[in-house]
Amino acid sequence: MNHYHIWVNLKDSYRDVEFARNVAAYLGWLKDRGKIAAWTLQRRKFGFSPDGFGEFHIVVGTETLAQLDEAFMAVAPREGEIQTLHAAVYSMVTDFKSALYRDFPDEVRKVERPQ
Repeated sequence: MNHYHIWVNLKDSYRDVEFARNVAAYLGWLKDRGKIAAWTLQRRKFGFSPDGFGEFHIVVGTETLAQLDEAFMAVAPREGEIQTLHAAVYSMVTDFKSALYRDFPDEVRKVERPQ
């Protein structure tokens, strides 16, 4: 599994529930169409996080990098329903940071098993 991590702050913290609804609509659209496998939205608790990380953390899971590319290709044209859903999310955020991780060891890694 590939995990696309996103950290953001909100431009207006009073719109936090609206942001959560918008993320659910946007990522739900992608998940319902098989463009992503899973997603979560988390909020920092008690201010605990490394310096520079946003208050909100989104993790998008994909089975393959090809699936992640399909998700990007669905959004990249910036038209139609997905553009409306995407704009509702990105227009609310600032301080965007992202990272891409994979489960480890993954299926392609040869690992010697203890005997």
